[in-house]
Amino acid sequence: MGVARYIKDDKGAIQEVVYQSGITVKPVYGPQDLETAGFSYEQDLGKPGEYPFTRSLHPQGYRSRAWTTRQYTGFGTPEQTNERFKLMIAKGQNGLNVAFDLPTQMGYDSDHPLAEGEVGRVGMAVDSLKDFLTAFEGIPLDRIGSGLTINAVASIMMAMYQALGETRGFDKTRISCTPQNDILKEMIGRGAWIFPVAHGVRLVGDTIEYAVKELPRSNPVSICGYHIRESGATPAQEIAYAFEIARAYIDTVAQRGIDPSDFVGRFSFNFNVYGNLWEQVAKFRAARKIWAQMLKEDYGVTEKKKLFLRGLFGGGGSGLTKEEPENNIMRGAFYALGAALSGAQTTALCSFDEAYTIPTPRSALLSLKTLELLMDEVGLRDTVDPLAGSYFIETLTLEMADKIKEEMAWVREMGGIVSGISEGVIQKKVSQQAYEFEKGLQSGEYKKVGKTPGKEDEGAEVELHRYNEEWARTSKDSLAEVKRTRHEKAVTDTLRALEKAAKCKDNVMPPLVDCCKAFATVGEMADVFRQTFGEWQEPIFY
Repeated sequence: MGVARYIKDDKGAIQEVVYQSGITVKPVYGPQDLETAGFSYEQDLGKPGEYPFTRSLHPQGYRSRAWTTRQYTGFGTPEQTNERFKLMIAKGQNGLNVAFDLPTQMGYDSDHPLAEGEVGRVGMAVDSLKDFLTAFEGIPLDRIGSGLTINAVASIMMAMYQALGETRGFDKTRISCTPQNDILKEMIGRGAWIFPVAHGVRLVGDTIEYAVKELPRSNPVSICGYHIRESGATPAQEIAYAFEIARAYIDTVAQRGIDPSDFVGRFSFNFNVYGNLWEQVAKFRAARKIWAQMLKEDYGVTEKKKLFLRGLFGGGGSGLTKEEPENNIMRGAFYALGAALSGAQTTALCSFDEAYTIPTPRSALLSLKTLELLMDEVGLRDTVDPLAGSYFIETLTLEMADKIKEEMAWVREMGGIVSGISEGVIQKKVSQQAYEFEKGLQSGEYKKVGKTPGKEDEGAEVELHRYNEEWARTSKDSLAEVKRTRHEKAVTDTLRALEKAAKCKDNVMPPLVDCCKAFATVGEMADVFRQTFGEWQEPIFY
């Protein structure tokens, strides 16, 4: 995690620089470094838009298309979230990235006892299709794509999005949603998991299979190295573990008789931009190459567009500080710069106040305008991969690729990512690194501007987006109205069909769509899975 380690002499001169991925940086680079690293223009770099895509996915880079901006949005009630959606779109945002509250993420309705105090706090509360109909009122679903930042119940939200579109009159083949849907990452990092590992992966497989057959514009999974990095992984591990998670999902669906070429082009990724600028640039350039090589060599994928590393490169929240929070505005600008220099397809920033609160309208717009400024004023659309050919960057990219491949090999040697997560090996390694990094921050070994080693975080005057208990009352009242007015027989019948599919190992997506249209609640659908699959008990590794 975090910044590089700088070793200085008594006069403050830098003697050694070591990046988080374990790469030692020389004071000066030249042609001999590329020769020593075995650099080949054709194999390692090539033309923009050509295999292995180190430089760019597109021949003209940002000249042909600017990056998509998707600020993370959602809080309180669906009505409030709809207002924020429309504000951001009116100010130039061209896609949605939807935040859900913790009860929704964990498959609980707003009236569940465990939801007390959390309804609408960190995202939008969603109990049924009624909430989606409200939140997306007036949003052109055939022109605005939506990222759904949810995992354990991603299958439910993907089904609900289809039900939303069809209820609004949009053909399901014209709507575009990208549920995060990366349950293995949750088990390494965030912790918003419900079901045992194998059943969680099964649900991911169901959504991918269903999207291949029924939702041609939707991307059924966004593999999330971002949160693994936030939890303590190095930049190299972030990419390596994400790719090994992708391998697990590919293998799951391939075992159903579906050719990887039919679905890997729909995979997207969510990666972190935080820490040393040059390490981030090298990370993403190396990642594009490794992903393309993995798909081509391991799975026989040959179509160019299906080899693309697609996704969002977003500014990392771990880089923010509570002390001197205005510094986070500058941090965000440099994270965005790193994403752009890395060839990001889509990007988003953590707003400067997110060390305290979910973004206020002011801070969210500042982040959006930061991205627009880089796009329209600074010149980052002028030429493709402007750092290409740098002795330093090309050497660093090769060294980063080696580090990523080392970590990928380590995962496979232990029996694969599913085994490593089930046994807690990955979690233990990442957690230990997070602990060591935090000790380094407190001792002053690692530096964060504005943060004094050994002192507790000091507050600052910032506008807070305060929690309102009325949100919970509004959500509970809305939920009660849904339960009072819906057709109970339709709810019962569709939930039974869902239970049968879950037990018989049929694809759960068709009955989930029917459940959503019948206004079954998120909690009711999740409870069917709980009763069928059970709940995961995380291994204790300390």
